[in-house]
Amino acid sequence: MIVDSHAYCFTAPDTRAGHATVAEHMAFWQRQYAVHHQPAFRVRDRAPGDSRQLLAPTASDPLGLAAGRNFRVDRTTNRLVWTVDGDDYTKQQLPPNVIEFGAGSLIAEMDHAGVDWALIHVDATLTKDPEYLRSCVKAFPTRLRSMAPIDEWLIPTQPDAAIQQAVDAVQKYGLHALKIIPAFAYQRTSATSFDDPAWRPFWDAVTKLGVPFFFTLGASPGSTDARQGFIQELWVLRRWLDRYPHVTASVTHGFPWRDFLEGDRFALPESMWVPFADSSLCLEVGFPFRIGDLFDYPYRPCWPVVEAMAKHIGPERLMWGTDMPFQNRFCTYRQSRDYLEKYPRALLSPGDLAQIMGGTAARILGLSRPK
Repeated sequence: MIVDSHAYCFTAPDTRAGHATVAEHMAFWQRQYAVHHQPAFRVRDRAPGDSRQLLAPTASDPLGLAAGRNFRVDRTTNRLVWTVDGDDYTKQQLPPNVIEFGAGSLIAEMDHAGVDWALIHVDATLTKDPEYLRSCVKAFPTRLRSMAPIDEWLIPTQPDAAIQQAVDAVQKYGLHALKIIPAFAYQRTSATSFDDPAWRPFWDAVTKLGVPFFFTLGASPGSTDARQGFIQELWVLRRWLDRYPHVTASVTHGFPWRDFLEGDRFALPESMWVPFADSSLCLEVGFPFRIGDLFDYPYRPCWPVVEAMAKHIGPERLMWGTDMPFQNRFCTYRQSRDYLEKYPRALLSPGDLAQIMGGTAARILGLSRPK
């Protein structure tokens, strides 16, 4: 059984998508397009551009948004566009021709690639509407599961409100996992750790909901070394999991692999594996959507990393994920399977591969083979 542990469904950026207003939703997209590593270019001649022009940083808000950029959806080309000094600019963080991606589109891709199940991830930039996510699952109940959106910035400051969001998402809307992105809280509050005492009322309540937790981590606030900062956050998660040992938890996206590159190879310090030792903590296996612009298919430099992940963590705690549809910037959905299933066969046994490609996710989510 093939289970994609990391896919998306979302409405267009110029819809509310669970936000108070369309403008609020578009502000999330503007910030995302400002900082994402995909290259910006000028529309009229494809000359390189600078997406940081979408920001107007201040001492109190380093990710403050620049006004007057007319950041918008271009329905002719189905992409996000902005204007600087009379010239239009764009980039393809969203894949070409994708401005929204509904459940039907995801299922069509899954059928073409032979994927049985997919877990829909959430992010405030894409959607924070639990009713929409429920509708996606309801349309294909034997193929899709969905995470629940939480306003992370409420957790340390208004825990009761955040708790209610989680309870409603699971008990009212029937969603299947909780997704936590601590960076959203770090950016909007004085929080510097998701294991601070101010977060405890939220954790104590929501860990009783009986669903798995997925964490999207960056570097710890104030870190000057991205690698070490990420490993520090892993240790925060490890301490959190030791406090709530009955919870199943996983790290989305794998490691920030671009930060672990040295030339054309990955440098893997032993310290990166230690937080996983003697633990149930799981990890996503996904490379094309993170490094597909740096290495060509079938991503040979990634194979030794997958082998190391299986050795140090164990295939029973690894889950294949694609970031669909974002991986389409670099390869097809079928190729996002093939780079693991067809090529590095000598590195993984058939049983290990079966765990990574679906067994682990199926166990965590309680999935059975579609009939």
